[in-house]
Amino acid sequence: MRKITLSMNLLWLLVAVLVLARLTNILFAVPGIIPLTLLAAAFALIHGALRYRWSGVVTFFVISLVVSNVLENVSILTGFPFGHYHYTASAGPKLFLVPLFIGAAYFATGYLAWMLATVLVGDVRREGTWFTTIVVPLIGSAVMVMWDLTLDPTASTIQHLWIWEQGGGYFGVPLTNYLGWFFTVYVFFQLFALFVRFRTTADGATRRLPDSYYGQAIMLYADLGLMAVVAYLATSGSRLVTDAAGVAWQTRSITEAEATVSIFTMLFVAALTAVKLLQASANARNRSIEAAAESTTIAAA
Repeated sequence: MRKITLSMNLLWLLVAVLVLARLTNILFAVPGIIPLTLLAAAFALIHGALRYRWSGVVTFFVISLVVSNVLENVSILTGFPFGHYHYTASAGPKLFLVPLFIGAAYFATGYLAWMLATVLVGDVRREGTWFTTIVVPLIGSAVMVMWDLTLDPTASTIQHLWIWEQGGGYFGVPLTNYLGWFFTVYVFFQLFALFVRFRTTADGATRRLPDSYYGQAIMLYADLGLMAVVAYLATSGSRLVTDAAGVAWQTRSITEAEATVSIFTMLFVAALTAVKLLQASANARNRSIEAAAESTTIAAA
């Protein structure tokens, strides 16, 4: 119990640092995409170790890194599954053709999406049903794609971290990108779900974790969505940017669209997940009260 308390305190510290760092990055245009991604990955590792133990969360990390890197490299070379694009030098050092921070970003945000999906649908576990084993990866993949809807137009069309070579209808980003994201994330979520279901060692399912443990993941996911809104509100003026297909876009329109999408996807899902968590907690308390009342009645009889 002491170990869980210490880990929770460390996780709350990381949550606070991440929220402040992201806000600073947006408001003061402080470069920091790689440090922020690494900090988010550190949170995911420590948070995941409490629920899945280190063997489990490291497996999640390895699966997400390998699957995302392989499919991104394949897409850069062939166009499948994301479409035709390439990363620029401003995206930092690469593993083959893909920047190193991309794999860490898939892991860090993918982990948050996974946690939200387990709250919404139920834990994937050895003694659980196949329903959760299949549906959690599907819901988690959709939750993950919501993030890219608020990210990709700015990162590609405005910041040019990567270039969509044929442009696209969503401010220079093609539909194939989001279909590719869903497919890629689903593959590594489904692989991890099967790993959790069939692993023979204890996975931490019997470890009692407070509701605030899940609240941390919900809060960080909501913070990612909120940053899109903050970026829109903090942006003054507008300028024209041109995608690789020669289509011109207003930067103000891009950030406004990302903020709008964030409010009705990421922030909505975060709120829905928080309500589900509170509802489950209230139901558990009611069952406990009813059980205690029943025990008292039996003893009195």
